[in-house]
Amino acid sequence: MMYIAARERKILELLLMKSEETTVKEISSELDVSPRTVHRDLKGVEDILTEHGLQLVKKSGIGIQVSGDKAGKEHLQQLLFTLSHQEYTPEERQTLILSSLLETKEPVKLMALANDLNVTIATISNDLNKIEDEVTPFGLSLVRKRGYGVEIQGPESAKRKAMSKLIITNIDEFEFITILKETIQKKASQTIDTVTDRLLGLVEKQKLLMIERQIDSIKSDLPYSIADSAYIGLVVHLALAIERIQQGEEITFDKDYLQTLKKTKEYHAAEKIVAGLESLFAIDISEGELGYITMHLMGAKLRNEHDDMLEDSSLHVGLLAQQLIRFVSEELDYDLQDNVSLFHGLVAHLKPALHRIKQNMGISNPLLSKIESDYHDMFVVIEKGVNEVFPELHVPKEEIGYLVLHFASAILNKEDKMNYRTLVVCSSGIGTSKMLSTKLQQAIQGITTVNASLFDLENVDVHDFDAVISTIPLKNFQHEYLVVSPLLAEEEIEKVKRLLKNRQLVQPRKKQRTNRAGQTATDRDFIEYVKKIKNYSTVIYSLLAQFNVRKLELVSTVELALQMLCEPLEKKQTINSQEQVVKELLKREQMGGLGIPNTSLALYHTKSEFVKTPTFSIGHLEEPLQVKAMDGDDFSMHTILLLLSPMNSNEETNEMLSAISALVIRDEPTIRLFETGTEQEVKTLLVEELSSFFKKKI
Repeated sequence: MMYIAARERKILELLLMKSEETTVKEISSELDVSPRTVHRDLKGVEDILTEHGLQLVKKSGIGIQVSGDKAGKEHLQQLLFTLSHQEYTPEERQTLILSSLLETKEPVKLMALANDLNVTIATISNDLNKIEDEVTPFGLSLVRKRGYGVEIQGPESAKRKAMSKLIITNIDEFEFITILKETIQKKASQTIDTVTDRLLGLVEKQKLLMIERQIDSIKSDLPYSIADSAYIGLVVHLALAIERIQQGEEITFDKDYLQTLKKTKEYHAAEKIVAGLESLFAIDISEGELGYITMHLMGAKLRNEHDDMLEDSSLHVGLLAQQLIRFVSEELDYDLQDNVSLFHGLVAHLKPALHRIKQNMGISNPLLSKIESDYHDMFVVIEKGVNEVFPELHVPKEEIGYLVLHFASAILNKEDKMNYRTLVVCSSGIGTSKMLSTKLQQAIQGITTVNASLFDLENVDVHDFDAVISTIPLKNFQHEYLVVSPLLAEEEIEKVKRLLKNRQLVQPRKKQRTNRAGQTATDRDFIEYVKKIKNYSTVIYSLLAQFNVRKLELVSTVELALQMLCEPLEKKQTINSQEQVVKELLKREQMGGLGIPNTSLALYHTKSEFVKTPTFSIGHLEEPLQVKAMDGDDFSMHTILLLLSPMNSNEETNEMLSAISALVIRDEPTIRLFETGTEQEVKTLLVEELSSFFKKKI
């Protein structure tokens, strides 16, 4: 079998994955070597390509690309994939050593590692120094003793986090999803010794598929979608958990915190997953493991911009998001406080992020170094802001990187006329895909974007788009697409423009696309649009027509206050039963405090079959009542905000009610207005906000 040096192999893999030209600078950045080193290695790369009837085409000022027939490219890819490597890069070698040490219970001899990887003991010793730096942040220690060997010591939970990070960081996301979808094509007879396969040795592929089916079965139990990257993390976590439980390793979990988690929807979904896994693998899974699965589900939420602000702790997180926006606005001297999209995007990101941070679960951010260099000043400001708003938390740089993307996206965003409809495929999270979309809209006039996840891709009709742009190679994808960086370099902008222009030449006038029912896409879109506008109009009218502010005198209990607010609503037939609605509101209060921290406001809300139309009311108490705040502290409530919604309300109703709850905590003057404002003052504010909202929609 031919010899291919490690770096030549990596360059070939990169070139063969890309359908467009790539620059030497991009390759050098990917491999973390100098452009000069890449230029030196390209001679060997050209020789290998020539042997396979392929060419390396160099275009001045544009980049390099592999040229040749598809069969030749696929044959070389297969060779690289099945090659029993005689040489690993230092990073690959360190990854393999770390996976071996994490997997084993016994010390490993340095000589065994050196023989396995075909290097000297001195090289292994140097690798171990770097590995020690990697495991220390997880609370693990690398123990080395002469004649004893080397091992990693620390709690089981820390070992699992390190294993999980190792797999997720080093395995290509699309390849992992391909494994989950059972479409990976490997012949059992082939000799495979890639880093991917060695790492997946930590878990069995068959287990991954069985686990993925279990997670898929509980998707409908969760009130949100799961982000691709978090889905992968969850599958890896469960696979590692089962492997380690079967090896007799157990995890410990704080019992008090476990009691808190038992009240959540995620805990019940985790119980369902666990019941399926116990049956499948004939094992007992402890409550501690159940707690960790719950935490993963809580950290896996993928939200849209119209996150339900009424759900659980959204308002509390909303207050923190507003504090961060205020801080950044002042530091940058750029007012972002009225940016609704930024606010909702931050709440959507922060809710699961805070769960991850509190449980030290970690998150990977492949763009971190690029974000730090491209947005250095903003990174420093947001890092400072995070320390001020979350003083009790250690927020890792990876999370700050994602927050930077949200703020950068808000500042870069411009409204352009929509001519090109583009599908953006990303899997690194909301911030990344949104950042790429904003960059595209900023760089190319007339482009509008729709984001899709890797898991959703097979359900999207790509013919509805002028172009498909992805941040990762889409293996087995049958349509033309372009791979770009999420931060969109200058030369990539030109590639996108060329692709769109070519499309315009091929399709100068867009054909009407017909759906199965025979309706054209244009007809369908317009009907859907009119329906949405009708729904917005209906809910806005209902909220404004029935809005009222009442003074609540001689009120000694929350129940009595709620009865007084619901009484006129029953008379107007907005609700069917005052008694039932009050009962549901009190039940909701038992699930967690409703007082908004750092205010005198409490938001009581429910979706109920006894509510006929959405309504918003305010009650000012003559004497404050003591209740619980959203952060669990005792709270003095002076004003009750009451938001009621029908049980099966449409998306537009949910969006409007969320907009009102977000408005309540928008800034200090707004909070003061809701605390002490008259009916007319608050109604004027609502009219302004809902009018602005409605105009944007139409």
